[in-house]
Amino acid sequence: METVGSIVFSGIAPHPPIMVPEVGGEAIVDVQGSIAAMGELTRRLIASGAETLVLISPHAPLDATAFVAYKAPILHGDFKKFRARGTTVEAPLDEPLLSAIAEEAKALDYEVLNLGPYELDHGTAVPLYFLLRNGWQGNVVALGYSFLTNEDHLRFGACINRAAAKIGRPIGFIASGDLSHRLKPEAPAGYNPKAYLFDDEVVAALRENAPQRIAEIDPELRKLAGECGYRSMLVVLGATQHLPSSCDVLNYEAPFGVGYLVAQITNATDEDSEDLAEQVKELTGLARAAVETFVSEGSQLKPIEAPQGLLAARAGCFVSLKTLAGDLRGCIGTIEPQRDSLRDEIIANAISAATRDPRFSPVTVNELSQMKYSVDVLGAPEPATMAELDPVQYGVIVEDERGDRRGLLLPDIEGVDTVARQVEIATRKAGIRSGESVKLFRFRVDRFREE
Repeated sequence: METVGSIVFSGIAPHPPIMVPEVGGEAIVDVQGSIAAMGELTRRLIASGAETLVLISPHAPLDATAFVAYKAPILHGDFKKFRARGTTVEAPLDEPLLSAIAEEAKALDYEVLNLGPYELDHGTAVPLYFLLRNGWQGNVVALGYSFLTNEDHLRFGACINRAAAKIGRPIGFIASGDLSHRLKPEAPAGYNPKAYLFDDEVVAALRENAPQRIAEIDPELRKLAGECGYRSMLVVLGATQHLPSSCDVLNYEAPFGVGYLVAQITNATDEDSEDLAEQVKELTGLARAAVETFVSEGSQLKPIEAPQGLLAARAGCFVSLKTLAGDLRGCIGTIEPQRDSLRDEIIANAISAATRDPRFSPVTVNELSQMKYSVDVLGAPEPATMAELDPVQYGVIVEDERGDRRGLLLPDIEGVDTVARQVEIATRKAGIRSGESVKLFRFRVDRFREE
């Protein structure tokens, strides 16, 4: 995969402050789907190898005829306007990339105004909060759009693409923006019975892997929807219009009458099987090294260098050991991340799978050469109904009403071909009796398996 000097990942993120636990408190239960999806979006961003993130927000101090950029060595934002004064976000500015964007924009007679020592607006701070919380580490360029034409925003996006090619680093690009603000009578911008059509068209365009259709949405439909993310999306579309689309709607919901969308638009890792093969080798090789070091030497593997790429993300994972004949020899995992990186999660779970699975005796030195490994990296759990489960595509978590007992079943397991069967097994694993009231969660899994 060519990652040097290119946009390797792009997506869309919502920005309601109520998503931030320190702001929303108990109300975050209504946006758990968006919160979980932001964890998955972050994991994919990290796995893409992006070293810098470009964020474009509708709530920066905007200029009618120019694009704007926050400029300070360390970009800083907080949530004191939302009664969470101690909650902050910080990231270093990628000054060379910002300068390259300004130069490319100037060549097309667009101006990029530097905002100086402004605090980041919530349209930038909310997505950045979740990216940082889920393990993103890297530089940031934070922009705001203008009130120029749609075509101007597409062209400005192309300037960002050229700047990425010039700067020589892999870049991620996230459009911050909410969809319609008029979906319910109690919505903050009032109600319009046709507003949902705007959201439907955006989501449908992405689900059909046709993101450029978003640029063709009727301006009158946009107007009646009262959206705030359209121009952000246009800039990202302009930046990625010549890249292969790899759209994936991770979550859409509208609990308060405003549409919140988390979605992937492009992802270079989806286009490269060689890169996937390298990731399989990297993750399973780490699990193998962890087990062999512990079983042979009685010590835990301690890598010297900091984790990179996917291994730097925070995610739950399951490590499975099987014999060369295919018989299970141990499997242990974590539903949610317990450690600072996926690398550390894999090392700990691999050792546990080899030595602490209560179904098996510990793996011996003589068995090490007869083992093969798989690592399942879990996306963040999201609430689900029975109708929203799929035993092939999603794993399931069954939890009792108090949250004291939880049972998990990974997806795509031989012999588990119905939702009812999947839920039944997970319920039994949790020790929950048949007929008890339960809560269901689903999660995605990326499986890395030695052949």
